[in-house]
Amino acid sequence: MRGTRMTHTRRTLVVVGNGMVGHRFVQAAIERGVTERWDLVVIGEEPRPAYDRVALTSFFEVGAEQLSFLPGGAYDDPRVRLVLDTPVTGLDRKAQQVLLGTGEVVDYDHLVLATGAGPFVPPIPGKDLDGAFVYRTIEDLEAIREAARTATVGAVIGGGLLGLEAANALVQLGLETHVVEMAPRLMPVQLDQPAGATLVRHIEKLGVTVHTGAATTEVQDAGDGTVGGLGLKEAEAIPAEVVVFSAGIRPRDQLARDAGLDVAERGGILVDEQCRTSDPAVFAIGECAAPGGRMYGLVAPGYAMAEVVVDALLGGPGSSWAPTCPRS
Repeated sequence: MRGTRMTHTRRTLVVVGNGMVGHRFVQAAIERGVTERWDLVVIGEEPRPAYDRVALTSFFEVGAEQLSFLPGGAYDDPRVRLVLDTPVTGLDRKAQQVLLGTGEVVDYDHLVLATGAGPFVPPIPGKDLDGAFVYRTIEDLEAIREAARTATVGAVIGGGLLGLEAANALVQLGLETHVVEMAPRLMPVQLDQPAGATLVRHIEKLGVTVHTGAATTEVQDAGDGTVGGLGLKEAEAIPAEVVVFSAGIRPRDQLARDAGLDVAERGGILVDEQCRTSDPAVFAIGECAAPGGRMYGLVAPGYAMAEVVVDALLGGPGSSWAPTCPRS
C-alpha cells in the first residue's frame, strides 16, 4: 500500500526508532509545538513502546510496565501515529519514502533516524547455539529468564558496565555466574588497574567468578545444539548452559548505508552540528549517529541531539550539537 503525501498545509515527519532517544525526540516535538505543523509517524521495531533501557536489569524485579515510558501504548497527541513490531526495510531518498516490513510505504517530508545500536557478537563458533543470548531488550531478558529455569551455570562474555549488569541478572536468576573479560581488568575503558582490582573483589563478594585476561574461543555445544560451556584460550573451559554476549555495541547504520548516506569510518551515520545527514531531509540522532565521526554510546548525548533536531525543525536560531558535547 503506497502512502499519500499530506497537503501543503501540514507536513509529515517519520521517526525510525522508538528507543529512549527516539521517544525523547517525539516528546520534545510534542511539547515544543512541532505537531502544530507536522504529522509524526513513529516506527518501532520492538513489539512494545519505548522503555527505560538504562534500568533494564531491574526488569526482573519491577516488570516491563514499570520500565515503560508509554504504559498506555500510545502518545497523547493524536497527530502522532505509533507503529510497533515493524521493521523498516528500506529508504527511497529520491521519492522520500520509507518502506516497512509490512509492505506499507510511508511518505515523508523529513526523516529522523533513531535506530540506536545493537550488541556486538564476536564471530566465534557456537555463537548461535540455543542458550546463547545478547543483553539488549526486554525480550532478550525474558528469553534469558526462561533458559535459566533449567540451568545452573551462566557465563557473560564482556566485563564492561553492561556485562556486569548482565552478570548481576544471572545471579538474581539463581545461576552460578562467571564473567569473562579479554582485557586485564574489568571496565577497562573507565577504570585503571587498582580500581579494576577493587571492583573484582566487590564483584566476587556477590558470588561472581571473574576471569580477566581471558579470550573466548568458542561457545561449546553440549551435543544437542544447546550451550554446554565456554572455551577459553590457554585456560580451562567454563561449563555453562547459558551464555550472554555483552562485548560492546555497534551503531545500527545499515539502513543508512543501504540508502547511500555518508557513514563514519568506524560506523555511525555522519551528521553535522544540527544532526543533519548528507541528505538535508534526513536527520540522525542517538547511538546510530556519528557527529564529527564519533559515536556516543550514552543516552545523554542522544537526548541533546533530539533537542537540536527539534530546534532545526522549528527554524530556530541555529542551535547546534557541538557545544553540548564537544567533538574529540
